[in-house]
Amino acid sequence: MSAVIYKFERSGESDPIDESERLFAALGRYTSAELLELLYLGEEPGFFELIHGLFGLSDESRLILQNFLAATPPHRMTATVDREGRFILAQGTPGRRDNPVKGIAN
Repeated sequence: MSAVIYKFERSGESDPIDESERLFAALGRYTSAELLELLYLGEEPGFFELIHGLFGLSDESRLILQNFLAATPPHRMTATVDREGRFILAQGTPGRRDNPVKGIAN
């Protein structure tokens, strides 16, 4: 069995049979729960813009962010933009920084 993940040659028209086969092949790799979660998340406003932004980060920056998010309970995290336009993600409640993260992402 083989699957084409990305087709570099694009014709003027899309063949619906090829697209259906590609989608069904992808669906077979995930559980129903994973697909429903993806559908739910994909309907959130700004979801695709957020994902594009994450994949635009360098591998190192993405790993740092992933580790921070995995280690911090969501209810103890704050995000702000300072006067210079820098995004600051920190542990703690709004108005109080328990353990600010070293480094600021521009």
